[in-house]
Amino acid sequence: MKSFCISFLAVVLGLLTSPLPANEHGPARTELERFAEGLETFQAEFTQTVIAQDGSIQDQSGGNVWLQSRDTLRWVYVGDFPETIVADGKNIWIYDESLQQVTVKPQSSESSDSPLMILADVKRLDEQFNVAELGAFEDVQILELKSRQEASEFERILLGLDAGGIRMMAMEDAFGQRTEIRFAGAHKNTGLDAGLFVFTPPEGADVVGVAALQE
Repeated sequence: MKSFCISFLAVVLGLLTSPLPANEHGPARTELERFAEGLETFQAEFTQTVIAQDGSIQDQSGGNVWLQSRDTLRWVYVGDFPETIVADGKNIWIYDESLQQVTVKPQSSESSDSPLMILADVKRLDEQFNVAELGAFEDVQILELKSRQEASEFERILLGLDAGGIRMMAMEDAFGQRTEIRFAGAHKNTGLDAGLFVFTPPEGADVVGVAALQE
């Protein structure tokens, strides 16, 4: 789950805080532009489903997400295997509560070749992805992103949008596995506590990795 979370974190941070180029507008792209315009904060509940190539469900989980600015985010899984992911602008912290283990690494080390860096620079969106409108499905407009690079971690990324903003994101890998995230109860530009984006390892937890120094 952790490796997926880092990659998904990069996608979310890039997409939700970067307006798209104003060309070739379709319904889905228009809705994404409208949602991203003026976006400062975002919070929502989410459900995550991992689906194998044969259609069987491999894993289901859920929780809450809070985003602020282009590079800070808190992503919390609840349930039997609680996990917290915090991107504070310098580091990514992953706390596995059941293992009492914290993994930390500089945020830049995960984003140099990730959708975060690609989508943070909107001029590169069409350079790095083939972008296509797939039409309506389940009351949302679907936007498809396919990497132009052979070494991409994902075969394609799907975004589901409506007038209320982003409702669904799905990523499919080279093995046909699909990870689908659905958002509910979303709020845009509401005040968020700055403490959400600060992480201090719990007392007694093992810390693996090296954090970048905060300025």
